[in-house]
Amino acid sequence: MTQDRTYLGILLMLGFSMIAPIGDAIVKLLGPLIPVMLFSFYRFFLQAAFLAPIVLGSKQPLRPTPRQLGLILLRSLFHFVGLGSVFMALRYLPLADAIAIAFVMPFIQLMLGKLFLNEVVGKHRIIACAVGFSGTLLVIQPSFAVVGMAALWPLGAAMAFALFMLVGRQIAQEMDPIAIQMISGGMASAVLLPILLIGGTLGWDGVAFAIPQGQAFWLMLAAGALGTVAHLLMTWSLRFAPSATLAPLTYIEIPITTLVGFIVFGDLPNGLAALGICITMAAGLYIIFRERATHRSLRAVPTPHSPAQP
Repeated sequence: MTQDRTYLGILLMLGFSMIAPIGDAIVKLLGPLIPVMLFSFYRFFLQAAFLAPIVLGSKQPLRPTPRQLGLILLRSLFHFVGLGSVFMALRYLPLADAIAIAFVMPFIQLMLGKLFLNEVVGKHRIIACAVGFSGTLLVIQPSFAVVGMAALWPLGAAMAFALFMLVGRQIAQEMDPIAIQMISGGMASAVLLPILLIGGTLGWDGVAFAIPQGQAFWLMLAAGALGTVAHLLMTWSLRFAPSATLAPLTYIEIPITTLVGFIVFGDLPNGLAALGICITMAAGLYIIFRERATHRSLRAVPTPHSPAQP
């Protein structure tokens, strides 16, 4: 039975890794059609709208404390910055390059855990982080030569999402993750709507409320739906399988993204970027498997209260 649940978790994570690149491709198609602020508003609004029936249908009590609301608001801020950075990155960069650069996030997350949560990070993982970051620089270099500073948008997304995960871990054990995402979407859209209305009144460039028309409307709806489904699959997968089992599967997203980028946009990474992608993936997978080995060795050490079995 436990093994069956693990397989279900793996299937759900594979579903996430397949849906997320399609959602990213749709966001890239939206780039020329809609301003980033308006995209962010509808992305959060649709997230809240899609998740509300699930949360309300579960009949779980929704009474977050002021501390929890503060953390959710901070998490929403990092989510907004991350989504906006991804949107801008996909406007200028090939799909595979942008996502591969953003995969520097696990390395940033590891360092933030060491700095703010006093987590133990051994020298092997620090070296792997340095190697992974060097791989990321190989992906950035050809993109930087073509689009300039815009090639750094994925790094901004990686930093924002690493902080997003760091804050999320502070409340993950206290509230249902789907409820957190619903509240976060509602909070962010409630903050962004007045900004868009004021921006439209004052004539701020790219900051005005509007209802997307034609192709933009359907692409925005699809981006919101796919983004929400992808996050739900990831959330549910962690209920059935340990994160150490699922983490390596997230790297499947990179080759799938490369395939989607080729099919939809005709883009393929050049030789230097492809080498960087391989180095980043290898370093990330090394960290994950090193983490699993460390946890296994810690569980194998007997404690005074848990004598080793013969």
